[in-house]
Amino acid sequence: MPFQRGNSLTHKAKKRFGQNFLVDNHVIDKIIRVIAPLSTDHLLEIGPGKGAMTLPLLEYNVRLHVIEIDHDLIKLLNSYGRDNLVVHQGDILNFDIASLPKPLRIVGNLPYNISSPILFHLLGFREHIKDMTFMLQSEVVERMASKSGNKVYGRLSVMMQAFFEVEMVFIVPPESFDPPPKVDSAIVYLRPLKDCSVSDIYTFEKIVKASFSQRRKTLRNCLKSLITQDKTSIDLSKRAEMLSVTEFIQLTNDYAKQN
Repeated sequence: MPFQRGNSLTHKAKKRFGQNFLVDNHVIDKIIRVIAPLSTDHLLEIGPGKGAMTLPLLEYNVRLHVIEIDHDLIKLLNSYGRDNLVVHQGDILNFDIASLPKPLRIVGNLPYNISSPILFHLLGFREHIKDMTFMLQSEVVERMASKSGNKVYGRLSVMMQAFFEVEMVFIVPPESFDPPPKVDSAIVYLRPLKDCSVSDIYTFEKIVKASFSQRRKTLRNCLKSLITQDKTSIDLSKRAEMLSVTEFIQLTNDYAKQN
């Protein structure tokens, strides 16, 4: 869902790209204040669309890289002729974040239909990232920030909170977009944890994914092919949503010790 300020291009939103253009300048200004860009920043914008966020960010003399999949919108972005704007055509899920200058600040309005895969993709580049400010479907942000014991607490909650501070900043209503989506949106701010306790992200993700694979079953059932109660101090009679992020890290460490 790319941003838009003004009517610089007559561009019909394309469903296959999850496009809903933000047309509320007040909301755009609020997002810019959350980002608080500095001229020394290296920024990457995902899905810049018509440039509603792009143009205000460029005014801060930042070096701004943008990645856009829609060829029509790429033509528009290139037509702005800004020296500090670097336009990349492609899919963020196949983009090598490590090829850009670091530390990197990432912003954007993520397509709601692939927001979780994008977040997991960015996890792999967390060492290159200073912070991230995204527009997402509000229920996705709620899941990201949820604590254990909450009904929306799940794999996304654990994976994000194990590596980032997660803060829901404010809600954006559907009428702020054209065309308006059928759901509320929200701005989320993510900053990598200074002290991350996860030593192996792939093993951690394996345990977390398996734990939530059958939410109504206990961890003993979900993890029976991976670890048994005699190999861990974590109570496997619990269901996954009852474990804190710290407990998932401990469970992963116990699993790693037996292999």
